[in-house]
Amino acid sequence: MAEEDQTDDAQKTEDPTPKKIEEARKKGQVALSREVNNWVILLAATILVAVLSPSFFHHMLEILKAYIERADSISQMPGGMGIVLGEGLKKVLLVMFMPLALLMLAAFLSPFLQVGPLFAPGAIKPALSKISPIKGFTRLFSKRALMEFAKGILKISLIGVVGVIILYPYFGQLEHIIGAPMPVLLTEIRLLVIKMMIGVLVVLMVLAAIDLLYQRYEHMKKMRMSKQEIKDEYKQTEGDPHVRARLRQLRSEKARQRMMQAVPTADVVITNPTHFSIALKYDPETMESPQCVAKGIDEIALRIREVAKEHGILLYEDRPLARTLYDTVEIDEFIPPAHYKAVAEVISFVFKQRGRKT
Repeated sequence: MAEEDQTDDAQKTEDPTPKKIEEARKKGQVALSREVNNWVILLAATILVAVLSPSFFHHMLEILKAYIERADSISQMPGGMGIVLGEGLKKVLLVMFMPLALLMLAAFLSPFLQVGPLFAPGAIKPALSKISPIKGFTRLFSKRALMEFAKGILKISLIGVVGVIILYPYFGQLEHIIGAPMPVLLTEIRLLVIKMMIGVLVVLMVLAAIDLLYQRYEHMKKMRMSKQEIKDEYKQTEGDPHVRARLRQLRSEKARQRMMQAVPTADVVITNPTHFSIALKYDPETMESPQCVAKGIDEIALRIREVAKEHGILLYEDRPLARTLYDTVEIDEFIPPAHYKAVAEVISFVFKQRGRKT
């Protein structure tokens, strides 16, 4: 089995197709970095500590102060200690609601920033096939598990180094800090915690960036396809008549949209006047002959005339010429010499109407 898997992996040398990537995404198989998630949550926590910690400690001290000042009367209150603790818990939860909500928001925001909006219920659907002691034991010593272990050791080491660097200047001041009044002590602790968190943030930012690139590389490597798989997928998609018809429709709509966008650049639209419309553009300084920028019959011809009217482009009725040009000239092609004389008369008339020289 292992040899077969290695053989399959060796054959998968091609980048995944957009179809396979999209199918994997629907199953929840995306490149997601846990280190980026952890970094975003730590960033949110650092901001909370820096911005909200003074207010948080103030409210907590007020709650404690209220109970300490009436400690003697608490035991005599109706309901006793249970009601008092319940009230205190409610107040604490109210104070902690905003920080916890922001941390939860950061936890949900990080995956969204990495992979965009994604809902894949199949990824969390329980499957008995995933419960395998043998596979679980194998995963413990897999390449991925070893990478995670090495990454954990590296993180602990880096955080330890950051801690020593930041705490070292305070070693000689510990006696003064510990003996300081409570407000001063709390302020010093808060500043120290913020410095520690910022230092860890800087280090983990580099680690998170590397991990994100690695996860994307591993994901694309895992998604690689063999040449035979690409051929089979092409047969499944391009070979389906419904898919081919849909692709032709999309290509036709895009071509029509581009053509309509070119109509405002025309100098004249030669009409049948109802069934055919040919939009011609001519710049005597850069072109040897007029160029067809749009053409159509029936509904498309009507739309070309409408766009031309909206942009003040002259409509010139010439039934034989309109039919002939429609049959012999394609979009973006220049008028062939056989029709120079007839088209020149039209262009000359249009330019005289506008006061331009041919």
